[in-house]
Amino acid sequence: MKISTLFLIFSLFFLWSCSTKTEWVSTTEKAPWHNEKNLQVSNSKTTPDVEVFPDSTLQTIDGFGACFNELGWTSLQELGENDRQRIFSELFSPGVGAGFNICRMPLGANDFSRDWYSYDETEGDFELKNFSVNHDLETLVPFIKAAQKEYPGLKIWASPWSPPSWMKYNKHYACHMIWPGLDAKFDNHLSPDKQGREGVNSFIQDTSYFKAYSLYFSKFIESYKSQGITISAVMPQNEFNSCQPFPSCIWTAASLATFVGKYLGPAMNKQNVEIMFGTVERPAEALVDTLLNDPNAGKYIKGVGFQWAGKGAIGGIHTRYPGLKLYQSEQECGDGKNDWKYCNYTWSLMKHYLNSGANAYMYWNLSLLKGGVSRWGWTQNSLITVDATGKTFQYNHEYYLIKHLSHYVQPGAKLLRVKGKFQNLLAFRNPDQSIVVVVQNDSPGDVSVTFRIGDKSITAPLKGESFNSIVLNKAR
Repeated sequence: MKISTLFLIFSLFFLWSCSTKTEWVSTTEKAPWHNEKNLQVSNSKTTPDVEVFPDSTLQTIDGFGACFNELGWTSLQELGENDRQRIFSELFSPGVGAGFNICRMPLGANDFSRDWYSYDETEGDFELKNFSVNHDLETLVPFIKAAQKEYPGLKIWASPWSPPSWMKYNKHYACHMIWPGLDAKFDNHLSPDKQGREGVNSFIQDTSYFKAYSLYFSKFIESYKSQGITISAVMPQNEFNSCQPFPSCIWTAASLATFVGKYLGPAMNKQNVEIMFGTVERPAEALVDTLLNDPNAGKYIKGVGFQWAGKGAIGGIHTRYPGLKLYQSEQECGDGKNDWKYCNYTWSLMKHYLNSGANAYMYWNLSLLKGGVSRWGWTQNSLITVDATGKTFQYNHEYYLIKHLSHYVQPGAKLLRVKGKFQNLLAFRNPDQSIVVVVQNDSPGDVSVTFRIGDKSITAPLKGESFNSIVLNKAR
């Protein structure tokens, strides 16, 4: 072959590869978020390890986020203003870091609040004359506003862990005594005769209480709106089957159907706020069916939130209700070690939920002090750990993992079908037609993987035990 011909072929390949914009970022235990350069892109027809089909789309991705908890805000207050600003930009500013666009908040106290509270603890105040969110002005409101400053379009949804204590049969915020093995300082002082159990309603099943509680939701929506915070959706109860030593409330699915269908649904309809059922923490599809098939409640339910063991139900619900919005509403929380092993487990959760039809994925604690201990003694992971003594912070492994998706996968993206011998990945097509492949090499040694995306062949030498995001802006 003549030199001129070789030069022409090389020039055409060079021009083609330049016009195909690619990006590749990797994360290992020791080196997070590292820009890689050895991505080989060609038109090769050789058999790939995995094929991504840009035109074979699955569910729409609404976005990614976490939860605004009080201990998240108080931990960040241990840092200087410049560090806090950097963190909020990294978490919420589009195109900078994680780019979170949809987050959860508690409606009243939850297990990562400073202590128990509700918005009206006046016994028998059915008209809620003493309702106030003033407590939240110290923590949750400024927390959310700091995020909104970086991303004004941030969507917020809310769920209660417990109603006001006077609306419950046991007149207490909790359902269970202190967990075995915990120090007495974490005792919620709930007497044994006041404990509840799964399958038995904790909320008082009476019309006047149902009406007051739906009004409680409405006043919460209105109060937050007056603070410049719009609540886009609510779920009626966090983990409605779980009897906990921190704020919690047991409902049966049938009683929630009554509350949603006759009281909460009409009230939220007036507020232009969606209702999603959940959060579902049991692998029982029948619990979801109870509300979706109820003639009154079903017409108000726009989606379902799943967490913890609820992951066992999301796939079946997606199959039988393919158009229903589904959220992974709370990632399992770990043990406070924030180690690489749990980061790998988190990846398995992300794959499971997204491959089972989830439209959104939400982490739990945004930030905690070193140790990650809740007011009630539960030690948990967080995206950020703050050292109050040194006034320093660090992003944990799981932060970089979720960033591998949230930084690149745009709201409105579609999950894509894939086929091949290599399946340890998730692939998406963004509204701008770019393709995002998030892939793990879970073996200790480097592995070269070839992807076919449309008519392009991409070969990436993946580092051992690494997570990778590969972006292709021209897939056809």
